[in-house]
Amino acid sequence: MHSRPTLPWERADDRGPLAARMAADAARAVVERRYPAGMLLTEADLAVATGASRTPAREAMLQLEAWGLVRLAPKKGAVVTAVTVEERRDLLAARAMFEIEAVAVIARGDADLAALAADIDDSLRRQRTALERGDLVGFAGGDYAFHARIIASGGNAVVGRLLDTLGPRLARLTHEVVLERPDRLATLLAEHEELAERAGSGDAVGFAELVRRHIAAGHFPGAGPA
Repeated sequence: MHSRPTLPWERADDRGPLAARMAADAARAVVERRYPAGMLLTEADLAVATGASRTPAREAMLQLEAWGLVRLAPKKGAVVTAVTVEERRDLLAARAMFEIEAVAVIARGDADLAALAADIDDSLRRQRTALERGDLVGFAGGDYAFHARIIASGGNAVVGRLLDTLGPRLARLTHEVVLERPDRLATLLAEHEELAERAGSGDAVGFAELVRRHIAAGHFPGAGPA
């Protein structure tokens, strides 16, 4: 059984460790650009935002660094990282590689197709609802869940742990696309529906071709297929 992929702010609740909740809230603020790239973020800022002490704030800052959302600046705090062209290229190339390998596993008949279909349908429903509501962060969460669930079907635990760490950065990429190009939302969803069909049928070759076009059109318009 695979757990459904989620982003930190989607699974944080009042019963969890305070540092984890602080990190999750701050991560969402970075994704939403409430903490914009280049901003100096301090432990005191995190503590004030949650009414907590600086001890869990220090732990939260370390988690934000592990997610790649901030760069620690000794004796100052941390600087919110910017999304570079190189980071975008590298993150999406890694995600595509993991997905293509996972669909190859599906094609061999080594995946639970019923569970995969149910989870993918759920992520597509989330995206449709977010599209109707204009909820860009919700759409980014559904996008991450969609791609991450396909990858999870490959059964590679090491890749799964790595993807969990990359989740906030991948969500930030999607949020930037839909924030700057809201006209792409419906197209992204339609492409996800086609990708789901290819994955579910084990069409590894067709999936690989389509996922590369999906990335090129969504994240690198005008650049042609990756």
